[in-house]
Amino acid sequence: MAMVSEIYGSMVFNEHTMQERLPSATYKSLLKTIKEGQPLEIEVANVVAHAMKEWAIEKGATHFTHWFQPLTGITSEKHDSFLDPIEDGRAIMSFSGKELIQGEPDASSFPSGGLRATFEARGYTAWDPTSYAFIKDEVLCIPTAFCSYTGEALDKKTPLLRSMHAVEEQANRVLALFGWERQHIVPTLGAEQEYFLISEKDYAKRQDLVMCGRTLFGYAPCKGQELEEHYFGAIRPTVNEFMKELDDELWALGVSARTKHNEVAPAQHELAPIFTNVNRAIDENLLTMEKMRLLASHHGLVCLQHEKPFEGINGSGKHNNWSLSAGKKNLFDPGESPMDNLRFLVFLTGVIQAVDDYQELLRMSVASAGNDHRLGAHEAPPAIVSIFLGDELDAIVDALIDGHEYASAEKVAMDLGVAVLPNFLIDNTDRNRTSPFAFTGNKFEFRMPGSAVNLSDCNMILNTAMAKSLKDFADAMEGKAGEEFEAAAIDYIRETLKRHQRIIFNGNGYADEWQEEAARRGLANHRTTADALPCFVAPESIELFETFGVLTETEVRSRYEVKLEKYNKLMNIEARTMKRMVRRAYLPAINSYAAEVARNITAIRAASPTAPVDQQEELLRRLTEGIREIDAHLRALGKRHHETLEIADEQKKADTYAHEIVPIMDKLRAAVDGLEVLVDRDHWPVPTYNDLLFYV
Repeated sequence: MAMVSEIYGSMVFNEHTMQERLPSATYKSLLKTIKEGQPLEIEVANVVAHAMKEWAIEKGATHFTHWFQPLTGITSEKHDSFLDPIEDGRAIMSFSGKELIQGEPDASSFPSGGLRATFEARGYTAWDPTSYAFIKDEVLCIPTAFCSYTGEALDKKTPLLRSMHAVEEQANRVLALFGWERQHIVPTLGAEQEYFLISEKDYAKRQDLVMCGRTLFGYAPCKGQELEEHYFGAIRPTVNEFMKELDDELWALGVSARTKHNEVAPAQHELAPIFTNVNRAIDENLLTMEKMRLLASHHGLVCLQHEKPFEGINGSGKHNNWSLSAGKKNLFDPGESPMDNLRFLVFLTGVIQAVDDYQELLRMSVASAGNDHRLGAHEAPPAIVSIFLGDELDAIVDALIDGHEYASAEKVAMDLGVAVLPNFLIDNTDRNRTSPFAFTGNKFEFRMPGSAVNLSDCNMILNTAMAKSLKDFADAMEGKAGEEFEAAAIDYIRETLKRHQRIIFNGNGYADEWQEEAARRGLANHRTTADALPCFVAPESIELFETFGVLTETEVRSRYEVKLEKYNKLMNIEARTMKRMVRRAYLPAINSYAAEVARNITAIRAASPTAPVDQQEELLRRLTEGIREIDAHLRALGKRHHETLEIADEQKKADTYAHEIVPIMDKLRAAVDGLEVLVDRDHWPVPTYNDLLFYV
């Protein structure tokens, strides 16, 4: 086996490869485009394209593709070969600068939220040189943005890049007040990806998993996660082989997969990379998710990336570890003396203001039919957005607001009482697993995103909201210097923290008392996607995005429509799948078993008229009553589902699904699940949770 250092990045046209392959002048020009955003000349693009093609062919590539992220949230690609036939019947391999910079895929079949009609097929992809090209399955993949013929963004990447520019501009305005020269400032991201692995054979027998990605039915297993034995436990051999192959593939693609382990729930696992530029990190996360799905089949497994594939145990999240970096300096690093670090306090206050002002947008950014089942249940944060700062920063905030002196808490040495074990220092900031948005030393961990989500939306909102906070500060402070600036900055921080202190909560986010307290504080609590989405098109949201050039009103409204349509389509699929499974699998199986029980009662009475059959008759009664209850809920679901499909307004349709259809589906599920423990195993038509979660 090759050394990891030899494998790593071997299939990526990264800076090392560029420097090796490109003429010095071309390399320097391309770096200015990547690092400083300078325009790329076509002459430079032609040289880069030729070098990229030659490198890719040496690596076995035969095709290239513009790899982009339409509003579906996943990646898309159309493969074109390098082949270029010539007159004498032979062919050469060619790839031009124009083909590198721009593509023209058919845009008609991607969601656009009304931005374009189906017959308007033209759309353009544009090379994003800040995210490295790579080779996947003998195809040179070129990360690109995707826009319409009239220039509107039709993808997730373009608004993210715009938001990165916005926060960079405003952060530089603030840093200039502290005497800093202009910096290249980038948001950074480390995305912790959770997922489940189950048997491919069992998966194929569950129509709900195949169609919906989650189980619509299933009684709790005999053993769930209550023994806490799976978390960080020994990794099963089959799973370990999958993880090894995944590591090798990701390392070759330059994805810095660092940590892998068993998660809390049975059959649940996690992969965490090292943080990087947020744009590249999201590309790498999407690539990671794709590789997980494809490689699992090599080991007889299926990778489930739904937010809540199984009821009653943990769902899967994707923790979004977000920060801002200026060169090698993390702007959220408090340093040795946080109270004296005025710059840090300005940026910290900016985050608090941003999260409070745009809490509903952050909740909206992670809203989905799947995440509705996860948030607020089994180690997922609640649907209420709040910030955890930890004891020391919380005390600093209190001191600033109240105007009293703050005595820094020294780190405490912990002695474990065993001579061979070293003493170590306890951090002043603990981790709060119940907080949706927690400060964890030099970054903020946004824990609301579900495992299936494209992280572009929430990071686009974080960047833009932060740009707004920094702009407010810079506008208020410009023209001030020296002691006047320092005094004004402290006053600004104090007043801003007073206005936004309600968003800070260091307690137990799972507690019922927090729901009541949050309501008293005036914090939003949107439990469903249908409730969360309307804030996207609120006037203050549109103003935010337009002010910083991140989204136009037209683009905002189109994305709102796309999200609504996706939610409604997913709910329609779940309702249809549920009805079909009940009619074609569960009811026939339960009826068959009930008939067998009835025949057994008749046979026993015929053989021995005085033999007691009370137990069998009670079982038959419960089965027939259960069948009647299932049928009643099935009819109710069918009627209301049919009526919902006739609703023309997408928001009203979503409201109906969330508040009327889902409760009926829950009742139907409970009725079916209640009979799972009564029906003979040989009659039950699908693998149970015991089978799915404990497949070894």
